[in-house]
Amino acid sequence: MSQFILASQSPRRRTLLSQIGFVPDDVLPADIDETPWLKELPRPYTIRMAREKALKVQSGQPRAHILAGDTVVAAGRRILGKADTASDAKRMLTLLSGRRHRVISAIALASPDGSLRERCVVSSVKFKRLSDQDIAEYIVSGEWQGKAGAYALQGRAAAFIPWMQGSYSAIVGLPLAETRNILRAAGLVPQG
Repeated sequence: MSQFILASQSPRRRTLLSQIGFVPDDVLPADIDETPWLKELPRPYTIRMAREKALKVQSGQPRAHILAGDTVVAAGRRILGKADTASDAKRMLTLLSGRRHRVISAIALASPDGSLRERCVVSSVKFKRLSDQDIAEYIVSGEWQGKAGAYALQGRAAAFIPWMQGSYSAIVGLPLAETRNILRAAGLVPQG
């Protein structure tokens, strides 16, 4: 039986995978250039990132099933990746304040037989109008670090979200229904 490797350093993705009974044999984050191409739109960008991560790890592990994912927050045509600094986080939260945005989550599974399965899920999220105090308190919490769009739905930012439509797990970082389907299609079965 071939190995199952998660090409992600996200602890949320590991937790979500285990929730549906899949535990990777190894975790090997992919080191790729995540810079969007000039005029690249959020959805194609997210799919490309998931694909490139899976293929990068597969190049060193050709006999394994490699699952990779990518999640971005899209404000119109703008791609909001992970905030690097508190000022980045403040800029992103200010942009999202009082408006709807999309959370795009893509997954890619590279298999030993050379096949590549991809899925993309787009969800919508509405932020309430954030006060300066809301933003300042959230930034002090540090929860924005390492999160697309500088927030985590599963944490304190839940208090900012009066409405959402789509997949909760995709917004957190891994669309579970789609992930289970592509893993099963590749012959992988849940444990236990």
